[in-house]
Amino acid sequence: MCGIAGFTGNSGGSGFGPKDGLIERMTATITHRGPDQQGVYRSEGIALGAVRLQVIDLDGGEQPVRSGIEDAAGGSDAEHSVIVYNGEIYNFRELRAELESLGHTFRSDCDTEVALRAFLQWDTGCFARLRGMFAMAIWSERDRRLVLARDRLGIKPLYIRRIGQDLVFGSEIKVLLEHPGVTRRLDRTGLSDFLSLLYVPSPRTLIEGIEKLPSAHYLEWQDGVTKITPYWTLKFAPDESIREEDAKAELDRLLRAAVREQLVSDVPLGVWSSGGIDSSTLLHYAAELGAGPIQTFSMVFESKSCDESPYFREISKIYGTGHHEFELNRDSAIVSAIEDFAFYSDEPGGDAGALPVWFLSKMSRQDVTVALSGEGGDELFGGYMTYRADALARYLRVVPAVFREAALRAAHALLPASDAKIGFEYKLKRGIEGSLLHPDEAHLFWNGAFSRAQKEEIWPTVPPHELRRLTAGLPSAREIGFLNRYLLLDQHYYLQDNLLCKVDRMSMAHSLEVRPPLLDHRIVEFAARLPEGLKINGSRQKVILKSLMRDKLPASILARKKAGLDIPAHEWFRGPLLPLFEDTVNENAVRGTGLFDYAAIRKMVDDHTSRRINAGYQLWALLTLFLWLKRWRIATV
Repeated sequence: MCGIAGFTGNSGGSGFGPKDGLIERMTATITHRGPDQQGVYRSEGIALGAVRLQVIDLDGGEQPVRSGIEDAAGGSDAEHSVIVYNGEIYNFRELRAELESLGHTFRSDCDTEVALRAFLQWDTGCFARLRGMFAMAIWSERDRRLVLARDRLGIKPLYIRRIGQDLVFGSEIKVLLEHPGVTRRLDRTGLSDFLSLLYVPSPRTLIEGIEKLPSAHYLEWQDGVTKITPYWTLKFAPDESIREEDAKAELDRLLRAAVREQLVSDVPLGVWSSGGIDSSTLLHYAAELGAGPIQTFSMVFESKSCDESPYFREISKIYGTGHHEFELNRDSAIVSAIEDFAFYSDEPGGDAGALPVWFLSKMSRQDVTVALSGEGGDELFGGYMTYRADALARYLRVVPAVFREAALRAAHALLPASDAKIGFEYKLKRGIEGSLLHPDEAHLFWNGAFSRAQKEEIWPTVPPHELRRLTAGLPSAREIGFLNRYLLLDQHYYLQDNLLCKVDRMSMAHSLEVRPPLLDHRIVEFAARLPEGLKINGSRQKVILKSLMRDKLPASILARKKAGLDIPAHEWFRGPLLPLFEDTVNENAVRGTGLFDYAAIRKMVDDHTSRRINAGYQLWALLTLFLWLKRWRIATV
């Protein structure tokens, strides 16, 4: 795993060039992503940088990788191309064999050189041949052409900024902020999205002008002209003729293949275990494929609403793993870790689950360099309660809105806020409130933070825009099914821009590579073909995955409710996190933004601490936002 940086410099008025040390400074901002080796490449009009975490071919995979033949004086032929690369190509060995049969020769055993040679053979057609997670930049000296590409699911990040005719890019936003041509001005639409969703949906970010390169796309830059093109599109085409037994056999084959490929590593590898069905499935296949002795890593919480220890201890005992635990409680170094987020997150870590992922990554890195994780299972097979909430809300909307509004007022009056992470009263209030929204907006609201009314209270001049725009390009429920529409929506945004981004930042902050086998694109395409009834059927969720694992995992794992790696935010903002919040989101800081109403924020805090409402997730979003604004000196006015 690595990180990349770069910029073009053909614009005479841009005020920068490849020989002033800028690329070294940009690359240095992400050495945590690749502490084992750093390198740069310079040529007229281009500068590239890479940092490397050694995982495959420890001695021969130094970056940047060049295709040309260097002479004794250090020059090279005019035909050469150069790559800087972040990720893992799991089918690199079979691609290498094919390329060797076509006449290519290799100087290393790493997948980076395979990616470069694949590009030289098939040009941009190579990206559809790559199986894995990646973000890369390839420069062709002969054509003076730069190509950037990102993997199908957006597992690995890649940010871009256009400056006139030139382009600046990198694995993290901090790379771009090092560039003198990149301004630090808050994107207000991005901020509105962040407060609603706890993340900023692609391609926007929280900084004006900085974009995420869309997943499954490549970018071509030549002579100041930029073009972005998709190379893969996920098509939901549910086939009602698929039988459950046939689907189980196919999923078994795909899981086995994906885990086998992602176990390949020249460094120690482990498994993140929550005791849920996704991580337990990965552990089962890893053990079955002979990956032992397996190291597993888990988080323990003193709060019962977050703790999953009975489940992951049971599964660890069954498979005889070398098990490691970290207890995250009120006495942990949570304040210093949260402040570190402002540097490593690039954007505010609006999902409070970033905190346990931080500590999980830190613990894992003491024993392994690579970890398998279960991201994607819920978005592929329907594991969230939100999908059932979508269905229930369809029936609830039959009740006139005036009665639902009265029920919501009664719930707030009669049910005091609890400390439970997502308890009954929280679900009830959130569910009724969501039923008052358009179905598309309600689905986004279930997993979000600020309601529209709450956002307008703390930010009176919030720009008017609808979250429903995110669903504008999706197929209709009539075309692909009601459930599939929202699975596709979550794969486009919630999975990519929240969960995968969170895992990437927290793990790479500790130089740990995390691989999600469930997001092998063959499994993703398989799930998109399944009938909805093999995902959710009545109260049964993840039907096909649980059916497959019924004879492989204990009943306690299959029957348990979805929990998710999270902190007891409601409880902690009535305790250990409250002083940090009040010190960070103080009156001077709030008024200094020129955006927010301090009295409204103060009222939210008071209502939360007095248990009139549960606003733990809203307060977490504001805390991480203000830490980020201060750390990166972002202009808000």
